Amino acid sequence: MESLQGRSEIWPETIAQAPVGIFIILLSAFLFYLSSLVTTRLSPTGAGYCSWRWKNISISFLHACISGPWALLCFLDTPKMAEDLISTYSSFSYALISMSVGYFVYDMVDMVVCQRTRQSLELVGHHVVIIACYMVAVTTQLYVGYAVVGLLVELNSIFLHMRQLMQICALSRKSGFYRLNSLLNMGTFIIFRISLLAWMTRWIVINKDSVPLVFYSMGSIGLAIMTLMNITLFYRLLRSDFFSKKDKERVSKQE
Repeated sequence: MESLQGRSEIWPETIAQAPVGIFIILLSAFLFYLSSLVTTRLSPTGAGYCSWRWKNISISFLHACISGPWALLCFLDTPKMAEDLISTYSSFSYALISMSVGYFVYDMVDMVVCQRTRQSLELVGHHVVIIACYMVAVTTQLYVGYAVVGLLVELNSIFLHMRQLMQICALSRKSGFYRLNSLLNMGTFIIFRISLLAWMTRWIVINKDSVPLVFYSMGSIGLAIMTLMNITLFYRLLRSDFFSKKDKERVSKQE
């Protein structure tokens, strides 16, 4: 993925495709809502008060399974997009971004209506920032490639949400499947969250002369929030899945 240093600020020339993107967003949000109704009926026996969490994480898992591989396919479908993350895009990649915005809109509304906890409100704030940033790509048809790179994070989310679903189902943490998922979760976390966010931060800094200040500011704020959340999440995962009980007690005493 090449640097665009030396190019002047790139501003949108048309928003002709924006209505198509908005239609996909609304359709996506509606389809995820319908999926949530089906998922609610499939809630495992004994989920009890976790029934909403089961539904919410199941839909997040569904989105991750769709958007993660789709993001990879976008670069296989349009290799030139890797060379120009600002102007180059395809209908395939544009549809992905619009679909994901629809998911974030659905998930945000679902949390506001059904689960107003502190953790949910933090995620709502995250979703607001992501929606604002991705709507730039939807309305201007610029930075679609950069947004697709961001969705590669969902390749890790597949294992992250699978872990949460297994916990709701009370699967033993000593089981082979849980341990395998934990290893895949941490491996993909390092690659598709920590390393990827570091690369995205480096890219936006290197190419800041090509990015208008308003878009640069939005992207920088979004990356800062995501980086902070992911560092915290990484620590929690390490402590939960890889520290022994004695290690946890020792860390707690040190804190």
